[in-house]
Amino acid sequence: MSETMPIEDYLAKGGVLTSPGNAPARYRAELLRLMASFVDSELAGSAGFADTINDAPGIKERISAARIVLEKTDHAGRVLEVMASFGADAGRYAVHHPWAARLPREADIGAARQGGDRRLAVFHYPLQGWVDAVTMNVLMGRAVVIELKELERVSYQPLAEVFRAITPRETRHAELGLEGLKRIVETPEGRAEAQGSVDYWLPRVAASFGVSRSARHDMLARLGLRHEPNEALLARWQADIAAELAALGLTTKEG
Repeated sequence: MSETMPIEDYLAKGGVLTSPGNAPARYRAELLRLMASFVDSELAGSAGFADTINDAPGIKERISAARIVLEKTDHAGRVLEVMASFGADAGRYAVHHPWAARLPREADIGAARQGGDRRLAVFHYPLQGWVDAVTMNVLMGRAVVIELKELERVSYQPLAEVFRAITPRETRHAELGLEGLKRIVETPEGRAEAQGSVDYWLPRVAASFGVSRSARHDMLARLGLRHEPNEALLARWQADIAAELAALGLTTKEG
């Protein structure tokens, strides 16, 4: 980076930073906020899904659920290591919040963060049994993959490398969810239950993409921490998930 070029100009032109020592205060704060949101969401998602392992209908499903819980926790740990390079106490952070805590099913919080952690709002809602967990995993799993493709381009190179390593495993989580949902919809009863869960989770997962024409997104884009607007990522998810659900005889009220 030129010593005379403003940091935002450098980053806006595709420049990258490689160590905490190069990060100015504003960039550092926004990067830590981005990482905290990812770590908190992974830990909360893993904690919520852990309770469903014992609801699995067979050994294959039990193994898949356990794998998702394990790897989401590992993904949080990998990003926590980057946060630790900025001075975060990773060991204390990992147990600081009640990651399994949930709000009532009927709560309406939109996209608002709750409490002291920065998990996405969708992870404040409780799962209700195996079908509900699998359906949520299909919808949120596809959203996570789309968001990770965006985050792979983040301007802090050590973090971008972590996200590029995580994406294939999160992609497999989404595939495992879809395989489970295919088995569920083989019966009329299963399809009806899955459709009820789709109707419940669809707007909550959609809200996780954030608002359209976000001024905050524009600021993050100038720092190289975001690239595509929220509405573009949401539209991609709506198209992908509508096609996947239609192939299973399920419908979407959105997309």
